[in-house]
Amino acid sequence: MALIKTQDVDERLEHLYQLVANEEDARSCRELAPEACRWVPRNFFVYLMAHTLTNLGDALSSPKTVLTWVMTAVGAPMAMISLLVPIRESGSMLPQLALGGWVRSREMRKPIWLVGSALQGASILACALAAFTLTGKTAGMVILGCVVAFSLARSLNSIVSKDVVGKTIPKGRRGRLGGWSAGVSGLLTLGVGLSLMVMGRQSRDAADYALLLLAAGSMWFVAMLVFTFLQETPGETAGGKNGWRAAWRNLGLVISDRPFRLFVLTRALLLCSALTAPYYVVLARNNGTGTAAMLGVFMLAGGLASSLSAPVWGTMADRSARLVMIRAAILTGALGIAAFAVTHLLPDLGRSFWLWPMFFFVLGVAHAGVRAGRKTYLLDLAGGVKRTDYVSVSNTLIAIVLLGMGAITGALSFLPPEVIIAGLSVLGLGGALLAGRLPEVQGR
Repeated sequence: MALIKTQDVDERLEHLYQLVANEEDARSCRELAPEACRWVPRNFFVYLMAHTLTNLGDALSSPKTVLTWVMTAVGAPMAMISLLVPIRESGSMLPQLALGGWVRSREMRKPIWLVGSALQGASILACALAAFTLTGKTAGMVILGCVVAFSLARSLNSIVSKDVVGKTIPKGRRGRLGGWSAGVSGLLTLGVGLSLMVMGRQSRDAADYALLLLAAGSMWFVAMLVFTFLQETPGETAGGKNGWRAAWRNLGLVISDRPFRLFVLTRALLLCSALTAPYYVVLARNNGTGTAAMLGVFMLAGGLASSLSAPVWGTMADRSARLVMIRAAILTGALGIAAFAVTHLLPDLGRSFWLWPMFFFVLGVAHAGVRAGRKTYLLDLAGGVKRTDYVSVSNTLIAIVLLGMGAITGALSFLPPEVIIAGLSVLGLGGALLAGRLPEVQGR
């Protein structure tokens, strides 16, 4: 710790921070405590490095691609694979509501982040161990249990990250920080995908894929070591409330507020863009393209889809988030129906190496549109305290819907994956119809 506090290192970080801030007043400390101001350059780069590492870990253990690939390689039942995305997403949302008040009652939140990071890394390493040593239903059960543990730990870090950034990084620099970390981790993920394409032509062994999870899990431990160098000042502890109770108390909004009710129903149907993703991966493996090279292509497709389309969707959402949701839902629905048609009418085409990654790329574009549209719409639908109520209620309900839809698709796992894709895609088209009934909120 003494080495990192030397004046020489901090002066170099100060210089780098001025370059990144790209403004004369690089040491602006808007909305920060005076004692936190002197540590801004160091904290900026500490958080940048730690968040980049955890973003990379997320990409290398994605439930839509990597974990689905590993589960199929170990021979886990399709019913378990269908639960990966619902558990990962809902398991991160629901605990936040209950833990938010407890986290904000602590003056120092960095220790909570360190614990959460260690638990996430341990959970992914346990997934890797399961892939190395277990097969079939047993492997699937252990990996699902690890995903549950990972999601619970992730919820801790999600709460703490927002608070810590607010305490250590000045307003006007936070978006830049997120952009840099997402960009760097995205480039690293593309590099991993390219490496798998080049070196994994013949690899099909689950143990080889487990090495990827081993690398992913290690990212959280390295991030934990980096984060120990963050200088945190005591924060406010007043005003913390139990988000779970608040969300349930505000459930009446779904009944009394028609635009909000329509939005929640629309968002629930648009979950198809996330839930169908693992089934495209399964289709690729079922059609004989189950090498590590194919996994690398899927990772590339997913990363490129998000990075290329998200800025475009975001700009469009500022004009009309409602139309963005409609277009993204139609794209998701049409893609699923096309996948069903190809599988049954053009089976030879379905065995093409590049076909399903191309479908996955388009799905990634559509999912980025769904995310941009629903986030922007909710932000513009209301302001202040009402916006906070909207977020807590919608997240609670969507988390429950995710688990329910995961259970239903799991029960229908005896059906071919293209049938489940088609069924979820029809729901997506229903979401487009519902989105058409939403009031326009931009420019009002």
